[in-house]
Amino acid sequence: MHDRTMEFSLPHDKEYELKKTLTVIYEALKEKGYNPINQIVGYILSEDPTYITTYNNARSLVRHIDRDELLEALVRSYLSDK
Repeated sequence: MHDRTMEFSLPHDKEYELKKTLTVIYEALKEKGYNPINQIVGYILSEDPTYITTYNNARSLVRHIDRDELLEALVRSYLSDK
Protein backbone atom coordinates (compact mmCIF):
# COMPACT_ATOMS: atom_id res chain seq x y z
CA MET A 1 0.00 0.00 0.00
CA HIS A 2 1.33 3.40 -0.94
CA ASP A 3 1.48 6.13 1.67
CA ARG A 4 1.27 9.09 -0.68
CA THR A 5 -0.61 12.32 -0.39
CA MET A 6 -2.54 13.34 -3.46
CA GLU A 7 -1.67 16.84 -4.56
CA PHE A 8 -4.00 19.06 -6.53
CA SER A 9 -2.80 21.90 -8.67
CA LEU A 10 -5.23 24.17 -10.46
CA PRO A 11 -3.83 26.46 -13.18
CA HIS A 12 -4.50 30.17 -12.62
CA ASP A 13 -6.65 30.56 -15.77
CA LYS A 14 -8.78 27.56 -14.78
CA GLU A 15 -9.25 29.05 -11.33
CA TYR A 16 -10.28 32.36 -12.90
CA GLU A 17 -12.89 30.61 -15.08
CA LEU A 18 -14.15 28.70 -12.05
CA LYS A 19 -14.57 31.94 -10.10
CA LYS A 20 -16.33 33.60 -13.01
CA THR A 21 -18.75 30.68 -13.39
CA LEU A 22 -19.42 30.47 -9.65
CA THR A 23 -20.14 34.21 -9.61
CA VAL A 24 -22.76 33.80 -12.36
CA ILE A 25 -24.36 30.97 -10.38
CA TYR A 26 -24.26 33.03 -7.17
CA GLU A 27 -25.92 36.01 -8.87
CA ALA A 28 -28.64 33.84 -10.44
CA LEU A 29 -29.48 32.33 -7.06
CA LYS A 30 -29.50 35.76 -5.43
CA GLU A 31 -31.76 37.24 -8.14
CA LYS A 32 -34.25 34.41 -7.65
CA GLY A 33 -34.40 35.08 -3.89
CA TYR A 34 -32.36 32.12 -2.67
CA ASN A 35 -29.57 32.21 -0.12
CA PRO A 36 -26.71 31.60 -2.59
CA ILE A 37 -24.20 30.37 -0.03
CA ASN A 38 -26.60 27.77 1.41
CA GLN A 39 -27.62 26.57 -2.04
CA ILE A 40 -24.04 26.26 -3.32
CA VAL A 41 -22.93 24.44 -0.16
CA GLY A 42 -25.92 22.09 -0.53
CA TYR A 43 -24.86 21.37 -4.09
CA ILE A 44 -21.21 20.80 -3.14
CA LEU A 45 -22.13 18.39 -0.36
CA SER A 46 -24.76 16.43 -2.26
CA GLU A 47 -23.92 16.94 -5.95
CA ASP A 48 -27.68 17.39 -6.41
CA PRO A 49 -28.11 19.98 -9.18
CA THR A 50 -31.61 20.88 -7.96
CA TYR A 51 -29.94 23.08 -5.33
CA ILE A 52 -29.09 25.40 -8.23
CA THR A 53 -31.73 27.37 -10.12
CA THR A 54 -32.17 26.98 -13.86
CA TYR A 55 -32.39 30.78 -14.09
CA ASN A 56 -29.68 32.27 -16.35
CA ASN A 57 -28.50 28.74 -17.19
CA ALA A 58 -26.96 28.40 -13.70
CA ARG A 59 -27.81 24.70 -13.29
CA SER A 60 -26.19 23.85 -16.58
CA LEU A 61 -23.11 25.86 -15.63
CA VAL A 62 -22.71 24.13 -12.26
CA ARG A 63 -22.71 20.73 -13.95
CA HIS A 64 -19.52 21.72 -15.77
CA ILE A 65 -17.66 22.47 -12.54
CA ASP A 66 -15.42 19.73 -11.18
CA ARG A 67 -16.14 19.46 -7.45
CA ASP A 68 -12.54 18.61 -6.54
CA GLU A 69 -11.28 21.68 -8.40
CA LEU A 70 -13.95 23.83 -6.76
CA LEU A 71 -13.05 22.61 -3.28
CA GLU A 72 -9.35 23.14 -3.96
CA ALA A 73 -9.97 26.71 -5.12
CA LEU A 74 -12.21 27.46 -2.13
CA VAL A 75 -9.69 26.14 0.40
CA ARG A 76 -6.84 27.96 -1.33
CA SER A 77 -8.82 31.20 -1.31
CA TYR A 78 -9.85 30.80 2.31
CA LEU A 79 -6.29 30.13 3.45
CA SER A 80 -4.53 32.53 1.05
CA ASP A 81 -3.48 34.90 3.84
CA LYS A 82 -1.77 32.12 5.83
